[in-house]
This record gives sequence, structure tokens and C-alpha cells, in this order.
Amino acid sequence: MSETTLPDVVPDAGLPGHVTIYEVGARDGLQNEATTVSTQTKAELITRLLDAGAPIVEATSFVHPKWVPQLADAAELMALLANRLGDRARDLPVLVPNERGLERALELGCRHVAIFGSATETFARKNLNRGLDGQFEMFAPVVERARDAGATVRGYVSMCFGDPWEGRVPIDQVVTAGRRLLDLGIDQLSLGDTIGAGTPGHVTALIDAFRAAGVTPDRLALHFHDTYGQALVNTYAGLRAGVTTYDASAGGLGGCPYAKSATGNLATEDLVWMLDGLGIEHGVDLGRMIETSTWLAGRLGRPSPSAVVRALGGAAGS
Repeated sequence: MSETTLPDVVPDAGLPGHVTIYEVGARDGLQNEATTVSTQTKAELITRLLDAGAPIVEATSFVHPKWVPQLADAAELMALLANRLGDRARDLPVLVPNERGLERALELGCRHVAIFGSATETFARKNLNRGLDGQFEMFAPVVERARDAGATVRGYVSMCFGDPWEGRVPIDQVVTAGRRLLDLGIDQLSLGDTIGAGTPGHVTALIDAFRAAGVTPDRLALHFHDTYGQALVNTYAGLRAGVTTYDASAGGLGGCPYAKSATGNLATEDLVWMLDGLGIEHGVDLGRMIETSTWLAGRLGRPSPSAVVRALGGAAGS
């Protein structure tokens, strides 16, 4: 990429100097595709994302194939990645919905796992077949066993900024759900705007509420969807509030198989463009990320949703 395709760097003194990008395209992105992507293509995608400098790449989910058939090859994928990446493959996070999923992940030597909870009753039942309280009873032995095995545990909370069935989700309800996961012993809590309905003031208020409840921004991550075009401005609000970990998906792929109003995730390229313009370090090579998403769009047979990929994909090549 030429220098003319890079943003001018104009730092904002009120923002963090470094951000961690938690790349979820290979899991959260591909799980919502109508067609199943081959195991070889998934392995190639993950390898390309790592080569582009993504510090964390969530690889897959050990969920029952009946619920997410696009990720039914989780064990095969991790074995293939072990052949490609060696011991490095064990550091790729994987989602585990329950104790059986955790058992499969630990058998393959995974060192980092994530659980996926809900801030609302309805989504907990649709996604986990458990109630809002029942999900924590299911997660408790998963977290305990994972930590006993030496694995780190990330916790996702979905529907933090609105629910398509229940509507508005009170901030204190989100904080209560998040605190319950943290109290189980998770290492990081990712707050999900599953339907993309959040706005900057809502983001600030939620982070302030967690801080008031004793949860500092360094324990939090933010996971935005761009349904209403708010993902980047919400990220900026998160930066101003002190959060330094952001989930993003290569090319803006993703959604949620249980919430049809949820469209794509925050595109990694769009996030990188903004961070580069603000002079915030993150370690991801924008050109190589664009090349990866352009390549993936070709495999999927449709253009990338990312604005930056659409603007610069032709210049980046494939």
C-alpha cells in the first residue's frame, strides 16, 4: 500500500496509547455464513490473520454441530492448525459452551477458552437453553475446571445494549450479569452489542456503571456490531472511557445465528484505520489485513462489508 492510502496521524491525548485487537472473524464471522467454509480455508484464514499481526485470533467453537454446523469441524481444524503452527496453535482461543465443549478443547491442549453468556432471559434460553440464572450454574464448573487445568477464561455477555425480543436492557442488569461471570473467576469480560443498537453515550454509561461496581476498564473488552453504523463511534467512546481491548472481525464478517437482526461485526480494517489515524499502537498490518479479507471475500463469493476493504482492496491485491 502506498503512503497516500494511509490516514494522517493526529493523536488524541485523552486516549490510550495501545489497544489489543481480539480477532473473531474465524469464529464469530464464519459461524454466521450460509455456506460452510472448508477446514483448509479456515486454517489458511487463521494463518493469514496471524501473519498480518493479529495478536489474538479466536479459532473456533466446540459447540454441538446441530446448533452451529458451520463450526462442526472444530477438532479437525485445531489438529490442522497444530500441524501448521506447532505449539502456537494451543494459544488460539476457542469458545466452549459447556463442560463437554471444554473437555474437547482441553483434550486438544487449548490454553485459552471463552464462555458465552447473556444479559437477558430470552436470549439465554434461545442460545443456551438455560434461564438468566441457570446459565451461571452451567458456567461455574466450566470456569473452575478450565482454571484448574491452567487455561485462561474469557466471558462474553451478549445483548448488553438491547435485545430484539425484550427491547431495552437496563444497564444495572448488564452489570449484574457481568459481575456474576467475573465472580466465577473469568479473566476478561467482553460486552457485546449483539444487535448493534448501542450509541456512544450508552457505551460511556455502561462502562461507568461497571467502574462504580468495582470493575475497572482493564477487565473489560467491547464487542460491537455495525447494524446501525455505530461500531466505530462506539469504539471511540470506549477508548475515551479507558477500555483497551476490542473484538473485531476481518472484513466485517459476522452476526449471530440466534439473533437475525444482528449484522456484521466491527471490521478489523475499519478499526485499524481509525487507530492508525489516532496514533494508537496495535500491531496489525493494515495492508496484509486487507489482502486477507479480499482473499476471503473471493472464497465466499461476495464483497467484503468493510468500508476500508471496499476503498483499498483493489490497491492491496489478493
